Amino acid sequence: MDRQSATDRGSLPPADLLEGVRVLDLTNVLSGPYATYQMAMLGAEVIKVENPAGGDLARQLGASPALNEALMGTSFLAQNAGKKSVTLDLKKPAAKALFSRLIETADVIVENFRPKVMERLGFSWEDVRKINPRMIYCAISGFGQTGPLSANPAYDQIVQGYSGVMSITGDGQSAPLRVGYPLCDTLGGMGAAFAVVSALFRRERTGQGCYIDLSMLDSTISAMGWAVSNYLIAGVEAKPIGNQNMTAAPSGAFQAADGPINIAANKQEQWEALCGIVGRPELTSDPRFAEREARKAHRVELNALINDALSAKTAQEWETLLNAAGIPAGRILTVPGALAHPQIVARDLVQALPLGQAGYEDVKVVRPGFTLDDSRPTARCAPPVLGADNEDVFGALGMDAEAIEALRAEGAI
Repeated sequence: MDRQSATDRGSLPPADLLEGVRVLDLTNVLSGPYATYQMAMLGAEVIKVENPAGGDLARQLGASPALNEALMGTSFLAQNAGKKSVTLDLKKPAAKALFSRLIETADVIVENFRPKVMERLGFSWEDVRKINPRMIYCAISGFGQTGPLSANPAYDQIVQGYSGVMSITGDGQSAPLRVGYPLCDTLGGMGAAFAVVSALFRRERTGQGCYIDLSMLDSTISAMGWAVSNYLIAGVEAKPIGNQNMTAAPSGAFQAADGPINIAANKQEQWEALCGIVGRPELTSDPRFAEREARKAHRVELNALINDALSAKTAQEWETLLNAAGIPAGRILTVPGALAHPQIVARDLVQALPLGQAGYEDVKVVRPGFTLDDSRPTARCAPPVLGADNEDVFGALGMDAEAIEALRAEGAI
């Protein structure tokens, strides 16, 4: 495929990198569902195994009361497109037996219960590998399966606090501050998806199954980059500096005539070009600002001068001028503004799927942030109604309609 046709994203077929892989998704809310959502977008058959009494808690969470009532909350819709749903009460013997049969047919199990829950249900890694030695078993938890915190309950904000993320978010007055979306859940989900796919790759060569212990706390600290390495290597503790970049100046958020704009004049030549563009060429020879470390030491005075100069034009005007000169700059957008931006539209990042629930004709979901030369990650169907696939999935195991109805009557499904 040539470069031009590769960028015609609307014509790319769904990616099938994980076609033929069956994933049993026992996860709830975000970290686990986000992991398996990535796999579904790449062609895996992801079967959500949900409790009959309400299913995934995310079905009841979101900004639309009508969708919450229909057990299709926006929090659920965000990362469950392309999946199937079956219901099993794994505390009941008949459901346990049926789940064991599903395990025989699957390649991957992903769960995000607290440690020991699956063991109490009779489906620990040791139990599962006896049924299917080739299984890839991924256990996602807040703190991992070992260590003094392993038994503690954990939500995203708890992990944000433990990881140090909150301590360096905000500024001297506002820190510690929570990052504005579930960062640790998302990083945990991405790490889990990567680990599962890596284990599948090894299994193709060796036939060997694998147990994956995924800690949201570990995943978050691993992703913190310089904030961790500056302390581990140089002994310098990261501090909250708000919307500024600690490594350079002027680099951070500034104020144009009509709103905020990010500018990153991190290189000396970018700094000098910036001064010319904003009409303050004399700043390049000012001893306070002549070189990087001096600019960092006099950041407050420098930012005030830059903001004064930026008041002459709009953020959009400055964005255009600065980018043309090779100086990274971009307006600070709202979520609606970002989704409506021509860049996101051109990338075809948002996918619409027919939903037909609670007055919503369709649902819009966000794809992963990459495409392939011949395909792109795509959800094959809308997020599933609770238990929508019981008949198809259990029927494929040899159960007839009468047997399935009997299980439903006793509350096993």
